[in-house]
Amino acid sequence: MNWIEASEPAGIHSMAIRPRRLGLLVCAVLLLTTSTLPCNARAGGSSEAIAAAVADPSRPATDTVRDANRKPSETLAFVDVKPGDKIGDYAAGAGYFTRLFGALAGPTGHVYASVPSALFKYSNIVKGIAEIQTYVVTVFWISQNYHDLHDRFMGPVDMQAFNRAVYSALKPGGVYVVLDHAAARGSPADVTDTLHRIEPSTVRREVEAAGFKFENESAILANAEDPHTAGVFDPSIQGRTDQFILKFRKPR
Repeated sequence: MNWIEASEPAGIHSMAIRPRRLGLLVCAVLLLTTSTLPCNARAGGSSEAIAAAVADPSRPATDTVRDANRKPSETLAFVDVKPGDKIGDYAAGAGYFTRLFGALAGPTGHVYASVPSALFKYSNIVKGIAEIQTYVVTVFWISQNYHDLHDRFMGPVDMQAFNRAVYSALKPGGVYVVLDHAAARGSPADVTDTLHRIEPSTVRREVEAAGFKFENESAILANAEDPHTAGVFDPSIQGRTDQFILKFRKPR
């Protein structure tokens, strides 16, 4: 396997200097080498390929220790990344899913990861800021950060413009997947800031308004015992919040 090294950039919470512009930006780059990835990564969303990606010994311990809560195998099966897919991983954070996407997309695919705060060694994962509409992706993914776009420290982002930009970036038939912490029904608007949660119905309303068609919802990360009254970093619920995964598709 060929590797590349990338310098560590600032995380999402330090990028509030230009919050409105951030809503129209993702990090996107072109494949720099024609390196080979493990052969079993070429099978994409198959159960064997997912198992190989999750079991990859190069995954850092800071990722694998979270597997019990994040359920990567089930989540990746729901997203269904295939070889050659071009994935926009927005607000990638420490790159938990970025690495997994890189393995599944394979040497003919690309992962365009925004504001990652870790080093990525798969050669199909590189970083660089660009307008979201500049690139055409097959999957656009945002995990546990959609709610942040509503908050003051992010501008807040113009959500109509953001989702339209995602729509423009996706090829016809491409999917837009949002994973986030669930808020209680009827929560006040500032729950995105106070508890770092959002109602699934809010996400659906905003994303569908951009022209996307709702396709499916996964309860993989649902937790009926979450009272939805504590912030997601509260020790009483951290790592065990009630979460939803919504999949939308751009019409062909």
